[in-house]
Amino acid sequence: MFGDISGMMGKLKEAQEKVEETKKRLNTVLIDETAANGNIKVTVTANREIKAITVNEALLEDKEELEDYLILTLNKALKRAGEINEQELAIAAKSGMPSIPGMDFFK
Repeated sequence: MFGDISGMMGKLKEAQEKVEETKKRLNTVLIDETAANGNIKVTVTANREIKAITVNEALLEDKEELEDYLILTLNKALKRAGEINEQELAIAAKSGMPSIPGMDFFK
């Protein structure tokens, strides 16, 4: 009725290992985002970890403007990182999943 349970468990474990490998690899994928004509640069990993923020000194004179640009730039970078993260993890999970009728979550 359920087929080869141990084979399915092996495939599930393989899928979990692929997801973990992908998470580690995503720490090395860097996403750069700039704003304010290049006066702010943000670098994040595909795991949504901020690695660097560079601010041109000209923006240091206006605290509100700097804060606004930082929020906009960080949000854009983190959105891109999230999209890459979700796509890569879905691919990794799907590649190792056993074929179980009615359980196709990763279309």
